[in-house]
Parts: sequence; C-alpha cells; structure tokens
Amino acid sequence: MKYLEDFQNPELAGGLLADIRVTVTRPWALMEVCGGQTHTIIRHGIDQLLPKEVELIHGPGCPVCVTPLEVIDRALAIAARPGVVFCSFGDMLRVPGTDRDLFRVRGEGGDVRVVYSPLDALRIARENPDREVVFFGIGFETTAPPNAMAVVQAKKQGVRNFSMLVSHVRVPPAIEAIMNSPDCRVQGFLAAGHVCSVMGTAEYPALAERHRVPIVVTGFEPLDILEGIRRTVRQLERGEHTVENAYARAVRPEGNPAALAVLEDVFEVTDRSWRGIGVIPRSGWQLSSRYRDFDAEHRFDVAGIRTREPEQCRAGEVLQGLLKPDQCEAFGTTCTPRTPLGATMVSSEGACAAYYLYRRLSTPGVPREASPVG
Repeated sequence: MKYLEDFQNPELAGGLLADIRVTVTRPWALMEVCGGQTHTIIRHGIDQLLPKEVELIHGPGCPVCVTPLEVIDRALAIAARPGVVFCSFGDMLRVPGTDRDLFRVRGEGGDVRVVYSPLDALRIARENPDREVVFFGIGFETTAPPNAMAVVQAKKQGVRNFSMLVSHVRVPPAIEAIMNSPDCRVQGFLAAGHVCSVMGTAEYPALAERHRVPIVVTGFEPLDILEGIRRTVRQLERGEHTVENAYARAVRPEGNPAALAVLEDVFEVTDRSWRGIGVIPRSGWQLSSRYRDFDAEHRFDVAGIRTREPEQCRAGEVLQGLLKPDQCEAFGTTCTPRTPLGATMVSSEGACAAYYLYRRLSTPGVPREASPVG
C-alpha cells in the first residue's frame, strides 16, 4: 500500500491504546487467529503495551505449523523417489518430519526445488515431460485459490505429469474446535483479514452467536491489530457477540466470487488432521473427484503413512493457545531455529519463531509459567 506507514503511526496507536484502557473494566482473553498477526503483535510489543486486563492468546493460524507430521513424511517419501521433482514454497523445507526434512532429502540427492507460485511448478512439469512434478499445496483459504487454479490449468493443458500433495485447512472449524475445548479461555477472536478477503464473513455470525464470542476481522499492521482489540473489548464490555469488519479496505462480506468459484470446482470439504491438535471435522479440503488424477497422495500411494508427534515438543499446546512459547521447557534451549523440535520454531509465521526472533525469553528469576510476557 502506498500509505502503509499510516497504519504504523505511533500517535494514532497511542490514541487506540488510551481508548482500550478507559474501556476495559475486567480481564478478557482474546485470540488472534493468524500467525502473521502474532508476529506483528510480538514484533511491536503490542501485548506488552495493552492494559493488564487484556491478554492475547496465540492461535493456530500458521499454515506451516499446523501441517500434520504424517503429511510432512508423505512429502519426504515422494521427494526422495527417483524421477520426481518436488516443488514447495521455501518455508516448508526446514519443517521437521519424523527423522529429516526436505533440505536433508535435497542434500541426499532428491530434486527438491523452491518455487514462488504453483504455476512455477506447472511450468517445470511442462518443461520436463519425462519427470513427475509434485507441488506441495498447503495453507489456509488464502493460498487455496491459486493452488486450485494450477490444477485447473494442468487439466486444461493436458499436463499429466503434474500433481499436488494437498494439505489445506479452514479457519471456521478451527475456531469451533477451540471453543469446544474444555480448556478454552478465549472470550473473543481477531479473525484473519486475508482469509476473509477470499471467503467473506458468512461463516462467522453463527459461530459468534453459538459461542457468544465477538469476532472482529482485522488486518496485519499495528493499528489494524489495535483497532481489532478495541472493538473486541468494547463488545465484551457491553455483553455483545457480533461479527465486525475492521478491515473493510480489503474484506467484503461476500468475499471474492471468482476465488470461491474455483474452490468450489476443484476442492471438496474433508476432515483434516492439524499438527499437534488432532483431527478437526470438516476443517480441510481435498481434491474433488473431478481432479483426483492430480492428487499426489493417491498417485504415489503414500496415504497409509502414519506417525506420532515427538513427546518433547509442546507445539500442539502453543497452537491451541494453552501455552506461551517461552513457557515450554525446550524453548531456546534444545529447541531453536537451528535445532527445531516442531514447525512453530521454523515457520516465518510460527509463534515460537516470533518469540525467539524478538527475544521474548522468560524474565530471569521468574518461573516460565509465571512469565509476564503475554
């Protein structure tokens, strides 16, 4: 945006913080759904500037982080096969599988390539008709439309050596699962603006009403986050639980009709496993029967791969908002960006990575569970 700096204005931020302080009268726990929002919050210290009554809980909004271990292992098995070109966005290459990652597979001779678009992978498939080219299609609703379009183009162009390993997940069922958890403390949500720019807001009013929680759609700059918090706290103090759009410059209630049409054509809703969390019903997409020939999971017969999460990694609790990253015993010691136990430490949107990058270590002399970092 041309005037992006306007959304980082410290004077305007001070005004929003002042309004939050005079509005809040009791403790409230809010969850930001998106990992990009988490990084903005930690980078700018927004959680430390808020009044003590407002706690921010980090949600499972990092697509790399929630990609289940079994899917990572399936990717590794496919990438290691002779004659395969495995294409992925760069943030997936260091995500640990059971005993290695995609960087290790590449070091052992696998043809693993970083691409910037699924259409790059489709181009590679056209240029290498004697090779099987697989694109690792992960993410929330934001990356699903371009991935779907790549499959549409592959079918239209007759590129039969192209396939996609799909692990797409959906936000509303995750919110439902969080609210149904017996350990849930969340009283309001900051919804992810980029997801809603694709999907619209139609699925959220029923969630807000059923669980009596306000849901405010926000952007990703500091003022976006603060405005979302201000609106959420205002609703909570008034006893309201509606859906508000605080990101109207990008989000329309109906979403993006063209994107929704291609999603409807290419994908079908399915139960999906989330790393560290488990299976959430109807929380993901898989290729529909019309495009099943492009499904790498079936083409390479890796659907039967099953795994278990390492017990020492507590990323699942972080993703559910039950634990702050610096409250994990392994954080910053046995688990670092160079020696990650889980994806939350290596992903560019992971909460553990944010805490490590911006030096949110526990205060000396204060037990981790009592750390003031919120």
